Amino acid sequence: MAVALVTGGTSGIGAAFARILAARGYDLVLVARTASRLEDMATEIRAMGRTVEILQADLADRADVSKVAARLEDPDNPIDLLVNNAGFSVHTSLIDPDVGAHDRGFEVMCRAVLVLSGAAARGMLPRGTGAILNVSSTAGFITLGSYSAIKAWVTSFSEGLSIELKGTGVTVTALCPGWVHTEFHERAGVTTSSIPNFLWIDAEPLVKAALKDVERGKVISIPTVRYRALIWLARHAPKSAIRKISGSISSSRRKPVVQ
Repeated sequence: MAVALVTGGTSGIGAAFARILAARGYDLVLVARTASRLEDMATEIRAMGRTVEILQADLADRADVSKVAARLEDPDNPIDLLVNNAGFSVHTSLIDPDVGAHDRGFEVMCRAVLVLSGAAARGMLPRGTGAILNVSSTAGFITLGSYSAIKAWVTSFSEGLSIELKGTGVTVTALCPGWVHTEFHERAGVTTSSIPNFLWIDAEPLVKAALKDVERGKVISIPTVRYRALIWLARHAPKSAIRKISGSISSSRRKPVVQ
């Protein structure tokens, strides 16, 4: 029986992955910070007839990351698919003297992705099969401060890991969604009223498209034709134009704190 481990698997895109993978016959290992939400999601998935293991872990805590890594490498309980989904918006000025939000972003969305991807690969390599899916963002192709920098790293890291694992039977995919209907933006306090309707996508079709790309062995997954076209333009447009567009998107963010 195939088993998937999903970080941040109790809400948003992670919850959509959990539900869709369960419907496709996967047993699940769910990782999240909040015990009550883990239990609620586990109950929902078990009602679908699947086996669910829960790991309460804060991926900003390196000891917790090591705990999840050990589960990924357990040869007696192999993981077939890792979905590195845990993440959040970093909505803090780059010159704010308090870098705590940036530190947490690096720990959860860079270091944990690095450590867990490596652990998953080491667990999968002896079997010659497996898949790693790292949730990045189209924000990584523009310049929205720390969050864009972090997601650009996730995409680049995933590409590098895919090269290292080429020919082993273990694949790596970076999922780069755009604006998705989830609680992500509300929890981050990000104003979205100015975002055109055509840029929004739902989590379920996003996840289905991503899993199709994983099956095909695609390294970069950008669901929907409209986003693939927009990112093609972003890759080829002058950097000055990208900065101008990014500045327009960021206009609702709080002003830098100068002391």
